[in-house]
Amino acid sequence: MNVPLLDLKAQYATIRGEVEAAVREVFESQYFILGPKVKECEEALAAYCGAAHAVGVSSGTDALLLALMAEGIGPGDEVITSPYTFFASAGSVARLGAKPVFVDIDPVTYNLDPARVESVLTPRTRAIMPVHLYGQMADMGPILELARRRGLVTIEDACQSIGAEYEGRRAGTLGTYGCFSFFPSKNLGGAGDGGAVTTQDAARAAKLGVLRVHGMEPKYYHRWVGGNFRLDALQAAVVNVKLRHLDDWTRARQANAARYNLLLREAGITGSGDVIGPRAITGRHVFNQYIIRAARRDALRAFLQQRGIGTEVYYPLPLHLQECFAYLGYRQGALPESERAAAETLALPIYPELTDAQASWVVESMAAFYAS
Repeated sequence: MNVPLLDLKAQYATIRGEVEAAVREVFESQYFILGPKVKECEEALAAYCGAAHAVGVSSGTDALLLALMAEGIGPGDEVITSPYTFFASAGSVARLGAKPVFVDIDPVTYNLDPARVESVLTPRTRAIMPVHLYGQMADMGPILELARRRGLVTIEDACQSIGAEYEGRRAGTLGTYGCFSFFPSKNLGGAGDGGAVTTQDAARAAKLGVLRVHGMEPKYYHRWVGGNFRLDALQAAVVNVKLRHLDDWTRARQANAARYNLLLREAGITGSGDVIGPRAITGRHVFNQYIIRAARRDALRAFLQQRGIGTEVYYPLPLHLQECFAYLGYRQGALPESERAAAETLALPIYPELTDAQASWVVESMAAFYAS
């Protein structure tokens, strides 16, 4: 049985008519840059997240970059973030000439461990960038309290966690900024790159809107040096359609996660110590990924591949050990929980259209591997 890691064709088949109509409308209007579709998308996103403002941008990476730029973060500044995440988090900091400062993760949620943050603060610290990884929010309470006491900006990297919640509030609405990605593999994915920045502050939202068009306001007058960070109208049109289905897809992901949990228990895999499944700790988990810790992870992955099952390792080398960050001076063993997660974790298929038979085949195959 073939079980891909992600099946976007299956999702598209359920919304083809809606998407084609929305895209056709953009072509008929010939309004491709910003305009009414982007405004509609921004308003819908803000309402969905519970944010006062949302500003559509060209990617999740550019969302992070734009939030940092809006705060004037650059050379001489430090930004605290996670080493166990996609490169864009720390890469955006380094791209502006600021210094990423890595803090180890909580081994259960894989998110920034708030108990470790204060020890790395210096007079140069300007911001904390927690990452809401795999669909679950970081423990934001202590992070926000520390940021308040020390006068720091908080930038939520919510690129994997739209709709996730912490104490009843949704990702992207607790910090100074929330940053989202519409990369096709995300729970809310476009037909290419796209993203958004949310904020509760009207002045910050206005600045984000100016910075995304080269810092230009009015036309051909530039107060700041910004960039070309606009969300395309075509991407906004696709996101508008998909946002209407997002909660249904999230419920399906959550149901698939619950089914995996049950099947793994019934197979005796999670009770044996060979596999540790994910746990929802901080609130509503939207399962952008279903992540397990697996004994003999790489051999298990190869075995599953032979049986037609797609998996992925997110992420095989933590950021503090990446070659491009060698200048920061981190060494192997400096952040042990991140390094252990990189060596042990594996993503199983969790997309909304996953069938009972496919999930059962994944777990049966895992049981066969650990029985051998």
